[in-house]
Amino acid sequence: MIKVAIVGVGKMGISHLSILGAHPDVEVVGVCDTSKMLLGGMEKYSSFACYTDYLKMVDETKPDAIFVAVPTKFHYPFIKELLQRRIHVFAEKPFCLGYEQGEELAQIASSMNLINQVGYHNKFIGTFKEVKRIIRQGHLGEIQHFVGEAYGPVVVKKKQDTWRSNPMEGGGCLMDYASHVIDLINDLIAPVSAAKGTIIKSFYSNKVDDAVYSLLELRNHVSGMISVNWSDETYRKMSTSVTIIGNKGKIISDANELKVYFKMDDCPEGYTKGWNVRYVTDLTEHVDFYLRGEEYSAQVDYFIKSIEGKVPNNINTFESASLTDKAISIIKENSKKISNGKNFVWG
Repeated sequence: MIKVAIVGVGKMGISHLSILGAHPDVEVVGVCDTSKMLLGGMEKYSSFACYTDYLKMVDETKPDAIFVAVPTKFHYPFIKELLQRRIHVFAEKPFCLGYEQGEELAQIASSMNLINQVGYHNKFIGTFKEVKRIIRQGHLGEIQHFVGEAYGPVVVKKKQDTWRSNPMEGGGCLMDYASHVIDLINDLIAPVSAAKGTIIKSFYSNKVDDAVYSLLELRNHVSGMISVNWSDETYRKMSTSVTIIGNKGKIISDANELKVYFKMDDCPEGYTKGWNVRYVTDLTEHVDFYLRGEEYSAQVDYFIKSIEGKVPNNINTFESASLTDKAISIIKENSKKISNGKNFVWG
């Protein structure tokens, strides 16, 4: 049994706790949060050992691994301390407020041979996994252009301050929403190397951005764009999609449906020349515990299997997450150079 503890039991912490509590190879040895209300509920309705000090929890429970689901501003000091204590770490996204911090944590984890993962769950969604397989096998040919999009109704009116409205806690559309799209593009095609034109806007927020539009260049010199808006009321929940065009075909995919057009007969098995449609229900691998989507259980299971040595630790690593953080920094810097109407200006 892998002994696991959790720091932070907000929305994602509770999700991870539910999945870990049902995992056959996991023993949850501790739960930590500074909220007396949350811990009070935990102590009353669960058998988990509860703490307000994560280091005291570590000293007393001696976990093999810890899930860190606290505000991003705490990630660097918390995770560095845990790594130095030789504890495997799963961290929620966005990884760090500065990519230099993420690079340092990645180096520490690598030097100590510790399993590390960041919660970019899109890589565990069946449709996006199939997109990657098709591209890696060369069936789209030379990539010519991409579009990454995400829309949702997160901030649709002026509201009181929360972590989402605080850039120092990982708030803002770029950090919270666009990071998913950037991370996906980094993985499917190549990491972002430059931003050629960025518009960052605020519609309802005072301190952070509500929309990000940016023309990007990748390390392999492929160019494309991202369009992300978390103030779009026409969506019931977050919707992420990618369009990727190559000289042999075109892919349009979201988390539910994959549409791919092949120009030639040289197609993957099960596909034909012309348009093909695949659904996530046909592409999703079985998980033992379902919560919000198979991808959430799949990423936790992958982390545990990595600790057990059953799978390689090569999906959503600290290293890949720091590349996403670096792309966010590149986009921020580019936005500072551009002034256009109601653009958000970073402080």
